[in-house]
Amino acid sequence: MNELQLVGVVLAAGAGTYLWRALGVVLSGRVRTDGALFQWVGCVAYAMIAGLAVRIVLLPTGTLAVAPLPDRIGACLFALAVYMLSRRNLFLGVGSGFMAIVLLQVIRG
Repeated sequence: MNELQLVGVVLAAGAGTYLWRALGVVLSGRVRTDGALFQWVGCVAYAMIAGLAVRIVLLPTGTLAVAPLPDRIGACLFALAVYMLSRRNLFLGVGSGFMAIVLLQVIRG
């Protein structure tokens, strides 16, 4: 690829990115955030995150696959409990889940 083609690709990518951003700015004042469309998008986003979390727990890959299923589920339940008891502090919830799975693996050897 020569320099002229590379410049063309970079300009096309930039134009595509900034076109959608500009369109978002123009339309942002006309979109109702409490409307049915936004509620649906929010539900889909939560469903995707929940599905990904369940997949990570039930069908893990890599290092997490070594941990037994009861340990993974227990760490998730512990993380959820800490999250709820800490007034929905995401950092404490995720950190406690991580520490729980690590501690369970250290105990198991």
